Amino acid sequence: MHIYKLIAKRLAAGEAVALATIIRTQGSVPRGVGTKMLIHADGTIEGTIGGGELESLVTALGLQVIKDKVAQRTMYEFRDPEQGDVGVCGGEMEVFVEPIQPESRLIVIGVGHVGKAIAHLGGWLGFQVVVADDRPDFATADQAPGAIVHLTCPIAELPERLHITGNDYLVLTTRGVPLDVEGLPGILETKAAYIGVIGSKRRWQTTVNELIEAGVKPVDIERVHSPIGLEIHAETPEEIAVSVMAEIIMHMRERSQGKKTRSMEGQE
Repeated sequence: MHIYKLIAKRLAAGEAVALATIIRTQGSVPRGVGTKMLIHADGTIEGTIGGGELESLVTALGLQVIKDKVAQRTMYEFRDPEQGDVGVCGGEMEVFVEPIQPESRLIVIGVGHVGKAIAHLGGWLGFQVVVADDRPDFATADQAPGAIVHLTCPIAELPERLHITGNDYLVLTTRGVPLDVEGLPGILETKAAYIGVIGSKRRWQTTVNELIEAGVKPVDIERVHSPIGLEIHAETPEEIAVSVMAEIIMHMRERSQGKKTRSMEGQE
C-alpha cells in the first residue's frame, strides 16, 4: 500500500504518526533522497530508510516527534560505528521527521440553541464538527450547516455509529438528566479526549447519583467536565459557546503540555 494511503488510514482511525524523509545525502548511503518511512505510535514502521542502527534511531526520534508534535531534522554519518556512527558506508544522510496529527473533532450531542452555537463556534475555530441528536429535525444541515456529519440516533447508540478517538472532544448539550444518564455509560467507554456536560451543579449531581445507581464506576465519572465552561457570567447561547470552547481550548493546550486541566464552574 502506498505510504500516503497508510497515513490516511491511520488519521481516519484517529491515530498520530511520524513521517521520516531523507532530504539530503552525500557519499555512499543505503537509500536516496526522498525515501520515506512511516512511524506509528506503537513503534512499528512502514517502509525503510536503510535498516540497522539508523532505522532504530530514526524510529526513536519519530516517537519523540509524535509526543512533542514538533518536527526535527537530524544528520547521520556512516563512517565509524565505534564513534557512534550508524554505519560504515562512508557517507552522510540528513533526515527530516515530521508529526502528522489527525484533525481534532468537536462532537456536539444535542443541537438546541446552545448546541447550535457551540457547533458554529467550533467550526470557526477549526474543529471538524459532528452533531448528533435523537430528534430528526435537529441534527440537520439547516441547524448546523458547518458540521461535516449529522447523526440522528439515541445517545446510547452514538459510540456504535461514530468511531470516537482520543482526538475527539464531546459536548453534551441535551435536554436533561435522563438523556445524559442514557448516553454517558457508552461514551465513558470511549477514548474521547474531553467529555463535557452542560447544566447546573445540582443537575450534574443528580446525574452522578443515577449513573452510580446504574453501575457506572465513580472513577469513570470523574472524566466528565460538568458544569462546563470558563466562568465568564455567560447568559446567551453564543456567550455560553464562547465559555465552553475556551475551556476545551485550555484543556487541549494543557493536555499537550502534560499539565492537569483545571476544573471550572459554569451554568449555575
